[in-house]
Amino acid sequence: MNDSIVTVQDAVTAFADWIEPTAAELDAVEAEMPVILADIDLLDAHIATLDRTPTELDARRIRRARRRALAARVALLNHTAGASLPGGAA
Repeated sequence: MNDSIVTVQDAVTAFADWIEPTAAELDAVEAEMPVILADIDLLDAHIATLDRTPTELDARRIRRARRRALAARVALLNHTAGASLPGGAA
């Protein structure tokens, strides 16, 4: 029983205010930011049509947002794959 208390305490203190994100964690967030922003645009496009029938303009906006989100994901994957290969070759 004592082990579970220590585990919970470690999990809680891992997110204490005095622990700042590392440079690597900040770099990872920055690298993923285009994907996050593209996903937000896609959600905004979908949210705009929740209470009404989507128009052709809405459908185009959703398609464009979906393409941007997919392109951002592909760019992130290509960037990550290139960085993880030996010598940085893509």
